Amino acid sequence: MMLRLIFLIPIVQLLVLGYAISTDVDDIKTAVYDFDRSELSREYVRSLTAGDYFLTVPSEYCLLDADRGFRENGFKAVMIIPQGFSDKLEKMTRTDVGFIVDGTNANSAAVTLGYANVMSSRFNERITGFSAPVKIRQKVLYNPEAKSVNFMVPGIVATLVTMIAIMLTSMAIVREREIGTFEQLMVTPISTPALILGKTIPFALLAFLEMSLALLFGILWFNIPFVGSWGLLYLLSFVYLFTTLGLGMFISTITKTQQQAMFFSWFFVIFAILTSGFFIPISNMPQAVQYITYLNPLRYFMKIVRAIIMKGASYEVLYPEILAMLIFGLSIFSLAWVRFSKRVK
Repeated sequence: MMLRLIFLIPIVQLLVLGYAISTDVDDIKTAVYDFDRSELSREYVRSLTAGDYFLTVPSEYCLLDADRGFRENGFKAVMIIPQGFSDKLEKMTRTDVGFIVDGTNANSAAVTLGYANVMSSRFNERITGFSAPVKIRQKVLYNPEAKSVNFMVPGIVATLVTMIAIMLTSMAIVREREIGTFEQLMVTPISTPALILGKTIPFALLAFLEMSLALLFGILWFNIPFVGSWGLLYLLSFVYLFTTLGLGMFISTITKTQQQAMFFSWFFVIFAILTSGFFIPISNMPQAVQYITYLNPLRYFMKIVRAIIMKGASYEVLYPEILAMLIFGLSIFSLAWVRFSKRVK
């Protein structure tokens, strides 16, 4: 088993690294509010969406309620073309165009604004011969200073909960089996449910402690703004722990040594991190990899943590992710419980 893991895991990680990690930002969902409705304004929109960078999407919200579209991930950018756009352009006077982006991911927001500026300059040069009349007035939501740490720290919090719960649960149970103390527990009058709870509750508490320390350090040291509900975050973290603790128990039933448990745990953690959107937006991954990410529980928890901390999202907005975590948690924990109970018996 160890030889298989040694040769298989690097190959899988190489494939994931090669396909999942990309620094390109494309297919940016953009809602357009065109108040000029002229041929030039439509031509301006077409010029920005000519490549693979911007993808215009219909918006069911009025401009004053566009913030709701950002919170519900309906789009990542908003373009506002004011009335009189074409008249000012024909008179060679400066024309302001509004462009609002989701600043949750500071790197993606900066790249998006750069794309918009370049495309606008090209449009100006093609229409007027120089790049003066149209000027984009920028606004970044949720992360105005474009600090990458504001994006990374919530992701680290989600990653810590995953690593602590899975790796410690799996290795601790296997270690007791290695040194013989697990067999001693099996001959005691303790019931199987009590044994399972006794082996999982301490690691759940430890995961909550790690998450709390990480959040506290991020807020006090890095000045991370926390605009959401603490209660909702801890409640959904508790739901997510059913998945991670279940995976840890399951790994402990298919491994015999701590080394095997460590390899299995590390393999899942690396795969989960790379396909969760921690470093690279999932929308930038190849289509096939995007489908695979739906099988990754960390994908949903990562989105929940960032949305609550940075956007102040509520459960009405996060219900698809909450439903997915409930399905994963109940399924994986139940499977691990059954398999663990059989091993105990």
